[in-house]
Amino acid sequence: MTAKRIAFLLALSSASLTTAIELTPDNFDSATDGKTVFLKFFAPWCGHCKALKPDWDKLIADFEGSENQLIADIDCTAEGEQLCEEHGIQGFPTLKWGDPSDLQSLDFLPLPNHKDYEGPRDYDSLKQFADENLKPMCSVKNIDLCDADKKAQIEKYQGMSLDELKGLVDEEETKISDAEEEFMREVEKLQAAYEQLMDTKDKKVAEVKAAGIGLMKSVVKNKEAADNKDEL
Repeated sequence: MTAKRIAFLLALSSASLTTAIELTPDNFDSATDGKTVFLKFFAPWCGHCKALKPDWDKLIADFEGSENQLIADIDCTAEGEQLCEEHGIQGFPTLKWGDPSDLQSLDFLPLPNHKDYEGPRDYDSLKQFADENLKPMCSVKNIDLCDADKKAQIEKYQGMSLDELKGLVDEEETKISDAEEEFMREVEKLQAAYEQLMDTKDKKVAEVKAAGIGLMKSVVKNKEAADNKDEL
């Protein structure tokens, strides 16, 4: 057995022994505290999730024990279901990265969602992305990495009482909910208008057909055929 083959088998064995970190509402805060994360939201029955698993588990092994980085799984069909709902997961697998307190997708806004990883999903691409992006970033736990404006914002919130801060969070979440509801109302109006226009169009087409356009076309073809015959 060649040295290269032995090294490969050892690496494979090491990866297989790595226990994938699976996050739930009970351990999410403690496991992600102070870290930049790269998370896979998945469902066990999902074919694409199964295909991704070997490379993803290898990536988990690469970053196991890191003080500043975390690669982990969230099972949306089991204990992680609540986390998947909170983060707006709509398909599997969904890969999210960044500050664990700010991964929510605002899918109703016409803006690119920089919290979702949408690149290639082979091991080399995932590893390159993780190496380049999973670095300590500005956060409540890493305030020294923040610019002056962000640092002032964090300090402002830290100076509030818990009740005052929770009230502010509720106000901002209400704004998001209101925006989503307004969006859905307008979509419903557009759908109703579309259906009305479609109905109007169908009625006009039916009236034209009922008026004899089919017979007109048949007569046109017969006349053209007769003219061609005369020419011969």
